[in-house]
Amino acid sequence: MLVDPLEVLERCDTPRGEIQLQRRGGEYELISNGTFLMATYNGESEKRLVRSAIEACAKDGMTLLIGGLGVGYSLGEAVHHPQTGQVTVVEIEDQVIAWNRTYLAPFSGNALSHPKTRVVCADLLKWISETDETFDALCFDIDNGPDWTVFQDNESLYSPEGLEALTRLLNPGGVMSFWSASASPAFKALLDSLFAGVEEIRIEQPRNVEPDVVYIAKT
Repeated sequence: MLVDPLEVLERCDTPRGEIQLQRRGGEYELISNGTFLMATYNGESEKRLVRSAIEACAKDGMTLLIGGLGVGYSLGEAVHHPQTGQVTVVEIEDQVIAWNRTYLAPFSGNALSHPKTRVVCADLLKWISETDETFDALCFDIDNGPDWTVFQDNESLYSPEGLEALTRLLNPGGVMSFWSASASPAFKALLDSLFAGVEEIRIEQPRNVEPDVVYIAKT
């Protein structure tokens, strides 16, 4: 079987190490310190992260917070949905934002240029602790989920204290959603202990890869 050659397009050093954008054929991959983060070749689960939260909230003109820009699939799904108002996306890496304006723009439908979009370049955890804003839905695609965080600090997002901090950002009747590269029974149990309604959505992947998972938590 022929495999498309790998082409490294750009790499740069950040306070968190090296990030790299590479291309295989017509698809792009994001790599952080040698660890695969995400790619453009299948964005269905990232879209479901947002779409499921919007459907669970069921409110016109809703405000969304997206944690993590990635390759732009989540943001694209949010800003092009008819029920959303302003969509705020917080991304720590300015280079990832730049790549979403160039190489990756077609995959989100040029979402960073959409009038609903507000992009914030900041550490999500620090930004959450300082903001006084509230939202109707919070959608998080951080590292590879609760059981596989590339950066240790991000583990706190999935802790009881982290979830409590997130709840303070929700408007009444708000919804949270979390993307994970695999099922996390421990995280599901934690959500069940803290929220009135929790749903686990499995998104099947091609080539017998373990399903991606989206967790929905309703206040």
